[in-house]
Amino acid sequence: MSSISSSMSMDMKLNLFFFLVLFASTISSSLAKGSLQQTLLPSEFNDCSNASQARHLLEDESQAQKSVDLAQGYMSNDDLEWAIQEIGQRCSNISRIYSIGKSVNGFPLWVIEISDKPGEEETEPAFKFIGNVHGDEPVGRELLIFLANWLCDNHLKDPLATLIVENVHLHLLPSMNPDGFSLKKRGNANNIDLNRDFPDQFIFFNDDEDSRQPETRAIMNWLRDIRFTASATLHGGALVANYPWDGSDDKRTKYYGCPDDDAFRFMSSIYSHSHYNMSSSKEFLGGITNGAAWYPLYGGMQDWNYIHAGCFELTLEICDNKWPSAAELPILWRYNKMSMLNLVASLVKTGVHGRIYSSGDGRPLPGSITVSGINYTVRAGKTFGDYHRILAPRDKYEVVATMPGYKSKNTTIWLDEGPVTLDFVLDPEVSVKGSVLQNIYKCDCNNESKQEFVQFLWGAHLEVFFVVIVILGFLLLLFHRGAKVKISTSRQSAGAKRTVEV
Repeated sequence: MSSISSSMSMDMKLNLFFFLVLFASTISSSLAKGSLQQTLLPSEFNDCSNASQARHLLEDESQAQKSVDLAQGYMSNDDLEWAIQEIGQRCSNISRIYSIGKSVNGFPLWVIEISDKPGEEETEPAFKFIGNVHGDEPVGRELLIFLANWLCDNHLKDPLATLIVENVHLHLLPSMNPDGFSLKKRGNANNIDLNRDFPDQFIFFNDDEDSRQPETRAIMNWLRDIRFTASATLHGGALVANYPWDGSDDKRTKYYGCPDDDAFRFMSSIYSHSHYNMSSSKEFLGGITNGAAWYPLYGGMQDWNYIHAGCFELTLEICDNKWPSAAELPILWRYNKMSMLNLVASLVKTGVHGRIYSSGDGRPLPGSITVSGINYTVRAGKTFGDYHRILAPRDKYEVVATMPGYKSKNTTIWLDEGPVTLDFVLDPEVSVKGSVLQNIYKCDCNNESKQEFVQFLWGAHLEVFFVVIVILGFLLLLFHRGAKVKISTSRQSAGAKRTVEV
C-alpha cells in the first residue's frame, strides 16, 4: 500500500512538472511574438505584400481580432482633430483648415488645404485625397497627416514639395467616416456603406439627395463649391490602384472602361509604379485594375466624381490588411509617399492646361473643352476661364474649345512627357436677326439710334451696308492681331512647357 501511494505521488509530481514546463513555453512563445511585432523591420514587413490572393471586399472585419484593441496606437477622432488644427497653426502660411460638414454623430469633417495661396481662387488645378471612407480602414487617415506634415516641413527645400505647394491646391480630408472609425465598423453610424451611397449611372435608387447620408451630402456639396481636377480615396483590404468604371451596364464582372480609360490607366500607373511593391502584384497586372473587371459595385464615389463633378478619381487600395498594427504605419507611409506625391504632381507635369478668352474684350470665358474621339467635357472656370485636361502622354490630340454665343476653335497638339499650355481666343458669333445686327451672346437691343442706323443701311443703302461690314472686318482683324500675344498667368511647372494660343 505504501509502495502504491509512493508511486502515485511520484506520478503527480511528474505531471505537475510537465504542466509547468508546458505553461512556461507557452508564455515564452507569446512574449517572443509580441517582441517580434514591436521590432518589425521593413524587410520583414509583409502585411501589404502581394502574397494574399484572397480579396477583402465586404467581409465584416469587426469579427477579426476581437480580443485585440485595433485602435491602439492610432489617433482617436479627438487626436485627429488636434493634429489637423496643429498643422494649421504650425503651417499657417501654406495651409487652411475648414470643415465640409458633420457626420451622423456630429463630428466635423475637417479638411486641410495646402497651397502657397490657401483659400484663394487661382488658375491652378485642385486635387483632393480622402481617407477613412470605410470606418474599419483607418490607414488612409494616418497617411494624410504624414503627408500634410511632410509638405509643411519640406516645401522650401524639396523640389517636389515646392512644385506641389506653388502650383496645386491640395485638399486633404483625413476621415470621411469618423463615426465608423469610432465604432470599428465599415459603415457610418447608420450602418450605411458610404461608398455605395452616391447616385449611379446604372442603378437608379435614392434619387432624393436629402435622403442620403450627411457624409455623402457633404462630399457632393464640396464638389459644387470647388472645381477639383483629380482625386483619390485611400482604402485597405488589397494592394491595387482601381479606376472607372466601377460598375457595368449588365451587372457582370468584366472590363468596362470609361471614355477616359487611357488617362485613368496612366494615372493609376503613376501611383502603382511609384509604390514600393504595388506594380509587382501577381493578382493585378501592373498593380492596376478596372473596377468592373475586379468586382462591380454601384453607388460608388469614384464614378460619381467623374460623371457629375468633372473630377478624375482613383480608388487606391494601399494595404492588404485593413487595420494593421500601428507600429507599421511609418513603413506604410514610406511605401506610399512617392506614389501620393507623384500623383498630385502629375496634374502640372503633364496634360493640357490653359484659358479661354473673348476676342472682343479679352475677358475670360467659362467655356468647355472637348477632345476629339473622347466623349467627355471639361468645364472652364467662371472667374478665370481656366481649364485643366488630364490626358495620357505620347499621343496626338485634337482639342476643341466651345462657348455659347462664340465660334468654336480647335487645334491639334502632340502631348509628350511634358505639359502643354493651350489658350483659346474665341470670336463672337454675329448674325442678322430682322433688322438688328446683334451679338448672340451679349446683345444690346435697347439703343434706338443703333436700330435706326441699321434699318437705314438695310433699307435704301445696301451697298453702303456691305462697305461698312468690310471696313469693320478689316479693323477687327487688325485689332485681333494686335492683341494676339498674351502672357499666361497660369501655373509654373517642372521641365519644359510649350505654350500655344489659337
